[in-house]
Order: sequence, then structure tokens, then C-alpha cells
Amino acid sequence: MTINISRRDFLKLSLFGLLGAGFSPRPQARDLWTAYPGLIGRITTDEKMAPVYKKANFESDVVRETNYDELLHLYHELEVENEEDEKELWYRVWGGYLPSPYVQRTRYRLNNPLKRVPDCGQLAEVTVPCTRAYTYKPGEGWQKTYRLYYSSMHWITGLQTGPDGLPWYQITSEITKYLIYYIPAEHIRPVSNVEFTPTSINVPENEKRIEISLPEQTVTAYEYDKPVMHVPMSSGLRGELVPKGTRTPTGYFNVTSKTPSKHMGLINITEDQAPDSYPGVPWVTFFIYESGVALHGTYWHNNFGKPMSHGCINMRNEDAKWLYNWTTPPYNPPYRGHCDWNVVGRGTKIIVR
Repeated sequence: MTINISRRDFLKLSLFGLLGAGFSPRPQARDLWTAYPGLIGRITTDEKMAPVYKKANFESDVVRETNYDELLHLYHELEVENEEDEKELWYRVWGGYLPSPYVQRTRYRLNNPLKRVPDCGQLAEVTVPCTRAYTYKPGEGWQKTYRLYYSSMHWITGLQTGPDGLPWYQITSEITKYLIYYIPAEHIRPVSNVEFTPTSINVPENEKRIEISLPEQTVTAYEYDKPVMHVPMSSGLRGELVPKGTRTPTGYFNVTSKTPSKHMGLINITEDQAPDSYPGVPWVTFFIYESGVALHGTYWHNNFGKPMSHGCINMRNEDAKWLYNWTTPPYNPPYRGHCDWNVVGRGTKIIVR
């Protein structure tokens, strides 16, 4: 799908110029990442949109093209002002400089397997850049299927020995109990119950609201008319060549339901994963459930501040998680995991302009 803008403009990033200083009570995402070494960038596009340049400039010579799912060490990041005085984020990599829009920042974190999986499953987060999931059928053996990506969320529903003789988890999709696959247990981190703790529970529901600005590509959360979070996002693509169904609708809405893990797009289960299949989308807060419009985390691009989606509000995972816990309805205790994965009810007001 294309829109009526140039390639150079499409790659421009206005992420940090959009951050509102003092709006969020928690550290900004960039601070969390630059404080520690060992970052690995995963290339999230296969459309030659993420080449390595000789200099941190789109007019510079291209050193080489990158490949989808290629991993590169990110030595450091730098901001560069372009001709329009906009800030662009680049990464220094081996041989040159890499623009950030199609680079997912990841790390390798291995985990100890659970001794036992709860009856209603265990929510977990992928902690390696990419892990290959497999299906298993008697008589056919192990077959490759989805690639599951860093920070995506999935339901562990079983534990068994994998094809390498090590512990593997059974993963069950929230869409249907028949969509089952397996991944190495050390590649995914069980999420503790404290990470589901609702926040600002003493603020009345009518004193919370979310405002989404399509012109500015930002999300702002308010308590008592005071902004408590202000972050960049990516709304639906726009332009003459873009179908109306992919544009983010404007108007007044309310949260309708929430789920920490959602398979979006095609339910494709072949080795060559379809580009429109997104298993394990994290921290999903629906506000138009019938057409599937939601605020949610995003692991397939890093171009926040520019329209990118098919109608949803793409957010950085940590921002989507914060909103997920802040919005109403909260969880109805006791939370029953995969046995009751969807929280339903009219909740926080959302205004899209």
C-alpha cells in the first residue's frame, strides 16, 4: 500500500520533537534504552526502506541494503537536523549509519523455564530479537511456523520437551484454542501479576480521558484536565491512494475492551509468514471493537510521529502498557488468565481529532 509522498519524507522521523517534556510521570523510553549497552537492531521491513548510509543523511551514498529480520549491533544513536529543521534519529552500525523508522531495538535476555504452567495459562513476553515457533503433528513431526518478535505477548498453556531436547512452551492464541504452536522456553519471560496493577484507581472515571491528535500524531492522557502522559503515535495512513478503511476515524469514543495479547491481521500459519500477520500484539485497548480499532503496542516499525497503520493507534510498547493499566475498565479480580483474557465494559473516554 502506498501513499502520495516521497520516499525521503516517508522515512523522516519527528519522534523526539513530539515528546512533551514534563507530561509523563515515568522515564521516557529513549532514556531507558540509551542507559545500557548491548542494543541489537532488528530490520522490520523487506522493502529496501532501511539501507545503511555512509553518513547520517538520506542524500548520502548507500553502503548496502539490509534484509528483513537482519540483526545489527547498534553502537550509539544520534539526532540529526534535516533541511526543514526537523530532528531525525539515526543509529551508528558497522559500516555506516542506519535510519531508525524500520529498526526495532532489542536485546537478548534468556529466561529460566517455569516448573509448572497455571491451569489458565501464563502471559509472557518474548525477550530475544526473534524466535521461530513450530507446530507439531503426529506423523508429520515439527513444522516451522510464525516468527515471534521481541516484546510481543503470548499465552503459555503448556510445557514439554522440544525438538532440541530442551524445555519448550506450548503457546495458544487468544483467537481459538486450536491455534497452537511451540517455542523454546528460555526465549520468553513470564509476566508477573504486579505488571497488571491498575493505576490512578482513585481518580473518578469521568475525570480521565485520552485525546488523540491526528495532525500532531500524539496521544495525551488527562486526569482532572491535567496531562499525565504525552507521547508520539502512528495513526492510520492517509492520502488519495489510501483506502478509507485504513484511516483512523475521528469522534468521541470509550474504551470497549482490553487484552494484553492479540493476533491481528491474517491468521497465517505457514513458514513464510504473511506480512499482514501480527501474532502477539501487546497491550491492546479497543475503542471501536466492531472494526478492531485500538491503541496498542507495536513491534514492526519505529516511526512514531508519522501515520503508519491500517486504522489503529500504533504506540511504543511501554506507552501502550501504561495506558492499558491506566484506562478503565480495570481487571475484574481474580484475573483468570487465558480462561478469561478479555476485559469488557464501557470505560475511559477517548477523543480523536
